[in-house]
Amino acid sequence: MTFISPGNTAFVLLSAALVMIMTPGLGFFYGGLVGRRNALTILMESFFSLGWVTILWVLFGFSLAFGPDVAGLIGGPKYFFLNHIFEKTTMAAFHGPLYAFVMFQLMFAVITPALITGAFANKMRFKAWIAFLTLWSFLVYFPVAHWLWGGGFLEKWGCEDFAGGIVVHATAGFSALAAALWFGATRKFKNRPHNLMWVALGTALLWFGWFGFNAGSALRAGGDAAIAFTNTQIAAAFAAVTWVLLDAARGGKISATGFCTGAIAGLATVTPTAGYITPQSAMIVGIVAALACYAAVSYKNKKGWDDVLDVWGVHGIGGFTGILLLGIFGTSSVLGENGLLYGNPMFFVKELTAACLCSAYSFAVTLFILWLISRFMEVKIPEEQMEKGIDEIELGEVAYPG
Repeated sequence: MTFISPGNTAFVLLSAALVMIMTPGLGFFYGGLVGRRNALTILMESFFSLGWVTILWVLFGFSLAFGPDVAGLIGGPKYFFLNHIFEKTTMAAFHGPLYAFVMFQLMFAVITPALITGAFANKMRFKAWIAFLTLWSFLVYFPVAHWLWGGGFLEKWGCEDFAGGIVVHATAGFSALAAALWFGATRKFKNRPHNLMWVALGTALLWFGWFGFNAGSALRAGGDAAIAFTNTQIAAAFAAVTWVLLDAARGGKISATGFCTGAIAGLATVTPTAGYITPQSAMIVGIVAALACYAAVSYKNKKGWDDVLDVWGVHGIGGFTGILLLGIFGTSSVLGENGLLYGNPMFFVKELTAACLCSAYSFAVTLFILWLISRFMEVKIPEEQMEKGIDEIELGEVAYPG
């Protein structure tokens, strides 16, 4: 009889629920950073991902990401429509039902494309978002998840990504950069945050859920989960405080927005490393996360790239930096393989290669998707509609009636 661990099963299911709450949290975080007449649309974009990607996942996505490997590139159709998965179908990695793993991984697939919406906040037709969400999931998320987590060629080569530095943050971040460049900067309309309480609420939900995101990726209640949980909190705290100190050093004030942004940068950067490094290294990860992401946001502003809510600077650079730091600070006492700091430069090379490959792939495919969608429907919202408010136009309702 197959052994099922009730403790590990409960842990993975609870972690899935924590990751689920991150998507509405993201909606509130982004919603507070845009104008009051545009807030409901970007909130709804996150909520819609929670529904639509679930449908795509159970029909096709899980099998494409985690089905039997086909040439190292994609999963086979064995699990389409969740076929061949039963109540007693177990997963050796945590001695629990495969259904629990399906739901846990679903929540990652849901939030990843939702992250990209910050790059084109106020700019994309909602119907175009649905088309983009569908194509991006099939052409970017499902394949990259398979490459690194589902037995694909990068996993076989020895690349590691504990909880999604590449699969989630780099893919979303570099797709966001592609989208920002494709949409271009607005000439007259300037985005202005309308509710920093929404931003703080969203940050709280994201930070809370991130413990399930990272610790849950251990897939069992034990030492691996504990170290991931610990490193998650440490990196977030060090990054948040470093960010506001950078603001203060540049002559500004310590702001709530800066603290929240710094925390998210730290969380994104520690994601690929959380279960693979020591707490002492996590302190460095948090500081480096703030420095790297702060510099990226400043560089973006200097170049005039209209990544409205800094998805590339925070998530793209955060995830990419985290992968490089894993290649440096990874230790055999936790990871099972040493990084550059401990005398294994080849592991760093593998991590760097995977990060560059997946980031470039996501960037290029996103440009293709936007070009393709624009051949069949209107994608860009005119600036005069942005100024008037897109909630009424796109959804027929508003966040603040009256």
